[in-house]
This record gives sequence, structure tokens and C-alpha cells, in this order.
Amino acid sequence: MEPPQMSRGEDPSSEYRPDSECTVTKLKEDFKLNLKQKFECLQEVTTNQETPTPLSEIYTELYITEGDGGEVNNEHEVRQIEAASRRTVTEETPINCNDIFKPSSEQDKPIRTVLTKGVAGIGKTVSVQKFILDWTEGKANQDVHFIFPLPFRELNLMKDQKLSLVDLLHTRFKEIKEMEISRSHKVLFIFDGLDECRFNLDFQSTVRLDDVTQSSSVEVMLTNLIKGNLLPSALIWITSRPAAADQIPSECVDRVTEVRGFSDPQKEEYFRKRISDQSLTNRIITHLKTSRSLYIMCHIPVFCWISASVLERMLGEADSGETPKTLTQMYTHFLIIQTKIIREKYQKSDKKILLKLGQLAFQQLMKGNLIFYEEDLRECGIDVEEASVYSGVCTQIFREESGLHQSKVYCFVHLSIQEHLAALYVHLTFMKQKRNVLKQSQSSKLRILRKISDVHKSAVDQALQSKNGHLDLFLRFLLGLSLQSNQTLLQELVTHKRSSSHSKEKTVKYINKKISENHSAEKSINLFHCLNELDDHSLVKQVQWYLQSDNLNGRVLSSSQWSAVVFVLLTSGGNLDEFVLPKYDRSNRVFLKLLPVFAESRRA
Repeated sequence: MEPPQMSRGEDPSSEYRPDSECTVTKLKEDFKLNLKQKFECLQEVTTNQETPTPLSEIYTELYITEGDGGEVNNEHEVRQIEAASRRTVTEETPINCNDIFKPSSEQDKPIRTVLTKGVAGIGKTVSVQKFILDWTEGKANQDVHFIFPLPFRELNLMKDQKLSLVDLLHTRFKEIKEMEISRSHKVLFIFDGLDECRFNLDFQSTVRLDDVTQSSSVEVMLTNLIKGNLLPSALIWITSRPAAADQIPSECVDRVTEVRGFSDPQKEEYFRKRISDQSLTNRIITHLKTSRSLYIMCHIPVFCWISASVLERMLGEADSGETPKTLTQMYTHFLIIQTKIIREKYQKSDKKILLKLGQLAFQQLMKGNLIFYEEDLRECGIDVEEASVYSGVCTQIFREESGLHQSKVYCFVHLSIQEHLAALYVHLTFMKQKRNVLKQSQSSKLRILRKISDVHKSAVDQALQSKNGHLDLFLRFLLGLSLQSNQTLLQELVTHKRSSSHSKEKTVKYINKKISENHSAEKSINLFHCLNELDDHSLVKQVQWYLQSDNLNGRVLSSSQWSAVVFVLLTSGGNLDEFVLPKYDRSNRVFLKLLPVFAESRRA
């Protein structure tokens, strides 16, 4: 990893004074030791074990590729995962996480700034953690003198302050307070979670900052660091969910990488590392492969962890009930396991906890927030003391982290857990109070409804209107919770009246109507996933019969049936190496419907 050339900057005071080599070596050793202690155990998911799991024991290499930046993908990240599961990997060269700053053989220019994209829970933060741990243990990137991890969720706490880069580093890393980094020091700044940033990064601003001792706002400091005005010799690594990645201008980025999560062999490797009983592991993997929607989600490491937590217990115990086959069933079982732990540790009723966490999850999902601060909690009637209790007993659902100056940052372990809790809140609010929280803008009288199918219609409409599909998975969960089997599971969480099968039929009818209205392929595919959560496969089975019997030739299909054809072809699990159009209707209407299939097939 060759360092970029350091320029002195316009102001002589911006240059650090070198310290003695002996002092720097000692400080570097202490600094590495402190970082090692912080990052050597898995942080992404805390467990109920007394001893945290060492990262080296559970870490499974992730599939990371180099990307060209491309257009921003604003689809719901589950859609992106489903699309990624259909890609072939033969044309892409994977990159080892420790090598992201090493130029490829075709590149002459040193790499200063790397932007790593990936959906929530795909492993970006764990990749950062492993990169730092390998550096502290002397395994990689030893030409770097100091690595400064500065996650955006902590920088948010300083958005109203003015301070210099030196002040920031001395506040965050007290062990280097006595040292001044010289021009000869090679440093790496890691800004993890750009999508969690709550201040404006204005790269059009003409405010230039090139003095590390000059005070400024955090946003001015960061933009000048990334642009190379401030400390131009420093390496920069930014991680982000895809939708937020375009905040960084392409001219400021030397390499874009994408964390794709687990490949199929890596999924199996994870489960074999996570579960010691290999016979049980084989049963878990076999079960997940029987459900296409579950196996696709296993590209996300956090979902593998959720599945392992649930299936290890259910398949390892006799009379543990029906094994989950849908996303809603899997997440509801996971929540039941965690609430049993809550009951053991917390004397008060966990029902109140779940409803308050559900309200927080719902309100912040509607705002697009994954991390929350004290003011967000207060909006839901949760005080800081309560939040500490919740995070202490709901460690696998809700987390409290210490930020700068002892301030607290809160989050759910994964976006999908937030979406499931949000759906549970909407469902239970209706079942208990006959109130539709999705219609807050209307008068209280109009929000009082008689049937859960009315809530479902509101949710379907809002999900279809969403430009980025941010309610897609929430909708799947909400509809799935109304199924009789899931309502039986919910009895273990909270007591409530059940919805009728007649309501399910009305919801299915409404979804089929929406499928026929020629929405985008992505939205139609999500509606079919919704039908799957409702255990309705009538339209799909009809189309599967046509496909299997080769009975589509010359047949006139409705818009809904062609949408079902697309859904079946894209979720079949096989590679679409060749797609032959002549056997299907060649009209423009059908051609447009089948575009997603053409995009995924290698030869059409």
C-alpha cells in the first residue's frame, strides 16, 4: 500500500511536528493494544453469553467486489439481495478486504479514498472490524501507522460543535493526546455508516480547511478531509448503504467496492462455524434450502445469525412446533426466543416493552432512520433509564452504545428486526384499539376501523407509492402476521383477538387486483412475496403448470398471469442461462413485462 504524496498545505501551522521515533513506537503499541481490545470480539450482535464471541472464531470471509460506482440503487435492499442471488460470479474478481487500498495491476495511481457499499446487515461494519483487528495483530497493512475509526453515528453527536481535527482525535483517542502526528506518519480514517449521517456534507461549499489545528464544524472538517484539502496524505475509507453512497462525489473516490455478503458456500461455512453439532447444521441448511425466500436472505450475515438462533433451538428440541418456512414465521420465532429471555431477566411485563419498541421502530422506519438518539426515544415515551434497561435485556433486538462524551446511541440489531417490530406495532394497535396508525393524517374517527384488511389496504397502497420501496419488507411482515399460524405464535407474546380468514381473503383479493394494474416488475414481485406470506399460491401454481407443461405457447395471459410468470422465473433458483422469447407472446406489452427476465438471463 503506497502512501500518496503529502503536501504541506497553505498554512505552516497545519503541519504536525515529528516526535522521537522511540516515543511514537511506544504510543503506536499502546494505541494498537487499545483498538485490539475494542475490536477483538464480535460487535455486530451481542449475545447472552457471559463471554463475547472472539471475531476470529466466527468470522467468515465475505464476497467483496470492485464496482464502478454506477447509478444509485434506490430499491429496497431485500430486492437488491434477491437480484444479487441470481447473479453469476464468474465475470467478477473478488477483493480481499485487507487489500482494498492496493492498486490493481492495471492501476498506476495510488488509492487514497475507498467507498464501500452494501445493504444493511451485509457485513460492512464487521469488515471494518476485521480490517482493524488484522492491523493490530500485525497481519496486514503494517505500513499504516495509525487507524482512526470514526463512525458517523458518533460524529452525529458532535454536529453542533466546532472543533479542530486535532481536538477530535484527542477527544476520541486519548492515548495519543501527547503525540503530534508528523508528515511521515501514514494514517487511515474510517468513516463507517454514511447512511447514518445526520448532518449535511456539502461538497460544493467553498470553505477551505487545510489546518489540522483550525476549528470548524464536523461537516466542513469531513468534506475537506475527503476532498484532500485537509491532511492530503491520509487514507480515507467510507462505508455506506447503497442509497446514501452518492453523497460522495465520484471525483473524490479512487475505488468503489461492494460487499455482497455470503456466497452459497460461505453460507454453509458460517453455519458450520456457528453450530458445533454438524448433524444439526446439515438439517438447518437443508431446511433453509427448501424455502427460496429464506435461503436468499441468507446472503445477509445477520439473517444467517437469526436463522441459526431459531433453527438451532427448534430443530434441536422435540415438540418445538412447526419449523418456520416464511420470513414472518422466522422473525416471530426469533422475537419469542428473545422475549423468553426478557421474562427471565426483567420482572415487569415484556408486553409494554414490545409495544414501546414497536412504536419506536415504526416511527423511525417512516422517517428512514436506523439509529436513534435520546430525543427520538422521548417521542415514544421511552426515557433514558428505560432504554438502558431495554438494551440490557433485549441485547439481541435493541442496542445502546456509548458515543463521544458519554452520549448514548440506540439502534435495532438489524433493519429487518426494526421492520418486523414496526409491523407488529401496526398489527397489535389495530387488534387492541381498532386504530390504523398508517392513517395518522386523518381524523381519529376515520382511523377507527372494523377489519384488519382495511389496514392491509393502507399498507399496500403506501408501499406501492414508495419510490425506494422502503416499506416492502414491512408490508410482507404486516400481512404475514395476520395469518392464523402466526397469530397462534403471537399469543406467546401478547394476548389479542385474532383476525378472521375472511379478512385474509379480502386482502388476497386486493393484492391480486394491484398485481393486475401494471406496476413495475419489482413492485409486482414484492406483492407475490406478500401472497407467499399469506400462504396464497393460487396464481403462481397456475402459471407453474403452464410453464411445466409448455402450455404457454400461443396462450393469451392476463397482466397478472404474466407478472406471475416473471416471479416464477426469477425465483425458481435456477440460472437463466438462456431465455427464448419465441415460445412466449411477442407483443410489446408482454416484452415490457419480461424485461427483468431478459436482464437476468445470460442469453435472450
